Amino acid sequence: MRRALRICLIASSRFPVREPFAGGLEAHTHVLASELVRRGHEVSLFAGVGSDPALPVTVLPVEAFECSATARADVAAPPQQWMAEHHAYLGLMLELARTGADRFDVIHNNTLHHLPVAMASSVAVPMVTTLHTPPIPWLESAACFAPADSRFAAVSECTARAWEHAVVSSTILNGVDTDLWHRGPGGSGAVWTGRLVPEKAPHRAIDAARAAGVPIVLAGPIMDSSYFAAEVEPRLGPDAEYLGHLSQAELNDVVGAADVAVVTPEWDEPYGLVAAEAMACGTPVAAYARGALPELVDEDTGRLATPGDVASLAGAISTASRLDRDVVRRTAELRFGKHRMVDDYEQLYLDLVAG
Repeated sequence: MRRALRICLIASSRFPVREPFAGGLEAHTHVLASELVRRGHEVSLFAGVGSDPALPVTVLPVEAFECSATARADVAAPPQQWMAEHHAYLGLMLELARTGADRFDVIHNNTLHHLPVAMASSVAVPMVTTLHTPPIPWLESAACFAPADSRFAAVSECTARAWEHAVVSSTILNGVDTDLWHRGPGGSGAVWTGRLVPEKAPHRAIDAARAAGVPIVLAGPIMDSSYFAAEVEPRLGPDAEYLGHLSQAELNDVVGAADVAVVTPEWDEPYGLVAAEAMACGTPVAAYARGALPELVDEDTGRLATPGDVASLAGAISTASRLDRDVVRRTAELRFGKHRMVDDYEQLYLDLVAG
C-alpha cells in the first residue's frame, strides 16, 4: 500500500462540488476527492458553499467579503463576484502560509484562480496545479512566480503544448467513475451534454443531428441565457428537446440510451469530459476535431468531423452511431477510468513529497 498523505485539495469557490455539476472541473474534483479518501488519504477539500457534505469539505468563504460603498464607487472597481473570489483565495493562502506545513504534505490546486499559484512560494508545502484550460492571462502571469518545487499537470497533451512556453507539465488525462457511468443500451438517437454556452455550441449539434435525420436531446446548465434564447431555443422542436440540468444518474440514463454523443466545441477544448462520460456508457462520440478531442476519440470509439462544418459532423453522427458499444465501453474503462487518473496523481504527489 502506498503511503497515506495529508492532501489539501483546492477547488472552485464559485461553484459547489456536488451534483448536478456546473461543469467538468467540479465533476473532476468530486471524483478525485472521493477516490483519494477511499484509498486512505486524509483530504481537506476547500470548495464553494453547498458542496457535497459527504466529502471532507472546508468551505471557502465566498460571501464573507462585501466592498464598502466607497470602494464600490471607484470607477475601476472589479465586479463583486471577482472580489468575493479574490477574498476567499487570499484568505485561504494566508492561512496555509501560517499553518499549512503543520497540516499537509502536499497541496493540489485544482482551480483556475491565480492566487494559489502566485502565492505558492509563501507556503512551506509543495504544490501541484492542474492546468484545466489553455493559458489565461492572470494564471500565466502567476506561473512566472511559481517556486521551483511546484509541479504542473495538464489534462491533455493539447493543453500541455499550449502551456509549454510558460511551464513544464506532465499530462494526466482526466478520469471518470466507470462504476457510476455504466453501459447503456442505445437506440434513442443523439445526445449533447455540457454547459450551454457559445464556445460549446450546442446549436451546431442540433443542426448536425437534424441534417443526419436523427433526433437529439440536450442536457446541462444554461450558463448564458442570452445565447440560449438566441441560438438554442428557436431550434428546439419535436426532434430536438432540452431536458434541463440533470443529476449524474439521470445523465447516465440519457447518455446510455443514445446511439451517439455529439461534442461541438468552437474553441480548443482542453479535454472534453463529456466525451469520456459518453464512452463509459458505451455511447460512441461524433465530435469536432478541436483541442484534445483527437486524443480521446479514435476509430473504435467515434468519428471526428471538420471543426465548424455541420455537414461533416452530420456524417460523423451517422457513421459513429454504428460502432460496437462494447468496444467503446472497454476503451473507456482502460483509458479514461478514475483509477488510472488517481494512480497518476498519487505518484506525482509522492514524487513531489520525496523532493
